[in-house]
This record gives sequence, structure tokens and C-alpha cells, in this order.
Amino acid sequence: MVRAKPGQERELGRRMAALLDPTRAEPGCIAYDLFQSTEDPAVWVLLERWRSAADLDAHVVTDHFAGFLARSDEVLDRPPDNFRLRRWPPDDLRVVS
Repeated sequence: MVRAKPGQERELGRRMAALLDPTRAEPGCIAYDLFQSTEDPAVWVLLERWRSAADLDAHVVTDHFAGFLARSDEVLDRPPDNFRLRRWPPDDLRVVS
């Protein structure tokens, strides 16, 4: 989740939307979708799904993503809140009928 500086909501959305196509073309990218809060237009969320942690690690050093981060202080109110999730239940606990 990221929060735009006041008055930078649209610009942040534009910059994040510019990441969609090149990121979706990366090896290992399963999904990369951008959402804006319906309650607070300053809040943006990227939901990402990667084949592996290594693919995600490779993504964060690509030119397009590193370029976004290098200038992010222009539009972000604070650093991104990033966290990694795992699917639940894990494959070994799934019930198959």
C-alpha cells in the first residue's frame, strides 16, 4: 500500500499504471493489478502474484521499477507498506473432493 502526497493522487496513479505492462511481461509474473481506495483516493495498492520469491526479487531491480522508486519521494507521502503473503491453506492442507 502507498499513500500519495496531497494533490499527487492522480500522478501517483499514472506512474503506478505505467508499471503494469512491463511488469506483467516479466518472467514469473502471474498477476500485477493496481487498485485505488474508494474511501481515500490517496491510497493505492498493487496486488502482485509471482511464480517464486526469486522472480519477485528480480522484479524489484528492473529498470522500470527501480526508476519508479528513485523518484517516488515526489509523489509518496511515506515509504510503501510492503509485505509478502502466502496462500492459505497451503497445498499440503488443501482438501480435494
